[in-house]
Order: sequence, then C-alpha cells, then structure tokens
Amino acid sequence: MAVVISALLPVFLLIVLGFVLRRSLMRLDTQWHGLERLTYYVLFPMLLIQTLVRADLSSVPVAGVGGALFLSALAMSLLCLALRPLLARCTIDGPAFTSIFQGATRWQTYVALAIAGNLYGANGLALASVAMVAIIPLVNVLSVWVLAHYASPEKQSIRVIVGTVVKNPLIWACVIGLAVNVTQLPLPKVWHEVAEALGRSSLGIGLLVTGAGLHLEGLLRPSLAASIAVFLKLVLMPVLAISLALWFGISGSSLVIVAVCSSVPTSSSAYVLARQMDGDAPLLAQIITLQTIFAAITMPIVIGLVSTEP
Repeated sequence: MAVVISALLPVFLLIVLGFVLRRSLMRLDTQWHGLERLTYYVLFPMLLIQTLVRADLSSVPVAGVGGALFLSALAMSLLCLALRPLLARCTIDGPAFTSIFQGATRWQTYVALAIAGNLYGANGLALASVAMVAIIPLVNVLSVWVLAHYASPEKQSIRVIVGTVVKNPLIWACVIGLAVNVTQLPLPKVWHEVAEALGRSSLGIGLLVTGAGLHLEGLLRPSLAASIAVFLKLVLMPVLAISLALWFGISGSSLVIVAVCSSVPTSSSAYVLARQMDGDAPLLAQIITLQTIFAAITMPIVIGLVSTEP
C-alpha cells in the first residue's frame, strides 16, 4: 500500500497545486484555456504517439487489458442508456443525463498515465497506452452521439457527429502511434528528442489544468445526478473492469493498470464537450470535482486490493 500511496501522492498534489494557482497567481481564464488547448492538441497527443511508438506490444497482454477496459466501458454505456427512463422519472432531463453518461464512462487520461508511470515506469506507460487505444475512440464516439441525441436542441446530423469525432486529436494520436509501431517505420533521432521533451511536459501541465478546472461550489449538497455519476465511475466501473480482467486471466502489473485506468475520475475534456454540444456543463463540473476528491480515497483502496493478487 505504501508504494501505491507514493505513486498517487505526487499526482494529487499537482492537482491541488493547479487549484491553488487558479485562485492566486493565474486567475485569468485565458491563461488556463491556452494551457488546456496546448496540452489537449499538442503535448498529450505527442506523449501518446511516442509511448505507442516505443512500446513493445508483444510483451503486453493487449487483448486482455484492452478487452477488459473496452467491454467495461461498453457495459457502463449500455447500463446508463438502460437507466435513462428511470432517471427521467427522477426529473433528470436530457442534458443532465448526458453529464451522468460522460461522468460514468470517460476517464482522466493524465491521471491514469501519471500513476501508471509512477508505478511501473516505461512498461506502465505502455500498458496504459494500450488501455487508451481501447477506450478513447469508443467513449468519444458514444459521448458525442449521446450529447447529439439527448442534449442538443436541434438534432445533429450524422455528418456533424462524425466530424466531431474525426477532429479528436487523441484518436488520431492512437492511430498514428499504433501505425508506426506495427509497420516499424524508422523515425529520425530528432523526432524522438522533440517528442519526448513535449511528452514529458504534458502530464505535469495536464494535472495542473485538471486542478484549475475544479469547482467547489455546491459540493456540500451534491445533486442526485452527481451522486449517481460518482458511484458509477468510482465504484461500479472498477468492479466491472477488474472482474473482466480476472476473467481474461490478467494478473500482476497488467491487472493493476486495469484498476488504475478504470478507477480514475472523469476527464475535464468532457466538460469542454458538454459546453460545445449543449450538455449540462455546470453539473458535469460538479461531477468531475466530486470524483477527483473522492478518487483520492477510492483509488488507493482499489489499486491496493489488486496489488495483493498473486
């Protein structure tokens, strides 16, 4: 458990530092908006590409790790859709439902990669990258579809939905990184030097941006919708993913990475998408903040439990 805490502590301290900086030295929204765009469109995709390029996928249980996380995300998505009629009877409207959906299915990649790297170094990053390849395209496609169907006042055309997904830089980073890895395309030394320099900076800045985006308003009396999303993401999602991983025969560090990826809070990029597509952005901000706070408690427990597996 001490190893787990030591891996998690720097991550959550950076998130807290981002929260403090947002309310002291860097109070302008434009400052954080610029950092968020830089991280989302340049730094993090570069880290993802470079990690996948260098990953020895032959030594990683790609099918087991990717399959467990893909199926758990798919199962959670179907569960949320099945719960929609019941949630509607609880006066949770369409935009609020989309926030529950994103809060239950999407995951904070900066946190997952930082913890995976702290626990297992380059091998941990490679395992987490496999997880991203499995999850990122699926949850982005489903999130855009759910927002277009339940939140937008005017139904979005298939062309608009596809366009939104195609423009996602993380999906393209997965495609490019895997393509280079599989084809063994030689890249010049200068590429690796530049990519690694940009990639190293992505996690620290990404975690600071995550902290800056937290909203403490109304946290003492969270809404029913926010409470549901917290339970689904921090409790039920890890149970689903770890159960599937064990069923696939995954163990050791691979099982721990599954636990890490499935137990992280929701990504702040979900908030951006909610604003763009008429979702309930204030509710999603509350969900992300609650999940980030409670994840500091639930993640050590989840990871500690699977770390004791033989």
